[in-house]
Amino acid sequence: MIDKTVATAEEAVADIPSGASLAVGGFGLCGIPEVLISALHAQGADELETVSNNCGVDDWGLGLLLADHRIRRTVSSYVGENKEFARQFLAGELEVVLTPQGTLAEKLRAGGAGIPAFYTAAGVGTQVSEGGLPQKYDAGGQVAQASEPKEVRSFGGREYVLEEALTPDYALVHAWKGDRHGNLVFHASAMNFNPLCAMAGGITIAEVEELVEPGELDPGEVHVPGIFVQRVVLAGPGEKRIEKRTVASASAGARNNGTREAN
Repeated sequence: MIDKTVATAEEAVADIPSGASLAVGGFGLCGIPEVLISALHAQGADELETVSNNCGVDDWGLGLLLADHRIRRTVSSYVGENKEFARQFLAGELEVVLTPQGTLAEKLRAGGAGIPAFYTAAGVGTQVSEGGLPQKYDAGGQVAQASEPKEVRSFGGREYVLEEALTPDYALVHAWKGDRHGNLVFHASAMNFNPLCAMAGGITIAEVEELVEPGELDPGEVHVPGIFVQRVVLAGPGEKRIEKRTVASASAGARNNGTREAN
């Protein structure tokens, strides 16, 4: 078996060229490959096309690349946590293909499975299927580019829209554990889009918190087999941020404790 480990994140992303398309795992800031993203930011590639549920926040994740105008086009579902994203989109600096979240997941899964397209009910009767969804504005705030209509067919008396699979040039993913053969295990909700991106990418680069030797992972616990992964880099646990930290006030906590004790 091939040892797929790479010494550093910088080495792992060194050959990603400007103009490449990237599937990037994570949901919000959970499970994002922040070490690989930072290495790519330092590497300097631009004119990138990203495929990711969201585009990070203003100072973290894909937001680092976005802030430096390294991203030309993004295919995403949720973009509401990044003010610079909104500014670039409305100013005509960024092309955005908004995609229903489940459809985005299936487009990646289909790409990894070798399925070129599929029909889904999501988006039928809306601009998703009928076209006209703004994808890029001009400097004056007018729609310069809108989505094209998609094929719609009826199955069993219900209409479905045809969606094409996604097969980006590269995929950047974050895993809890990985071995030298590229087998990956994800932890809890950090699994999210990571396995789908790993399957869809032409060259998949995985950063792992813990690198183990072949045979140490229980085959039944492997989420992504090494056949989908070309490079593995040990990144450690890294910094794990929370998008919106919500905590109860001390007084509210005291009141709740008192209520529980009284009950």
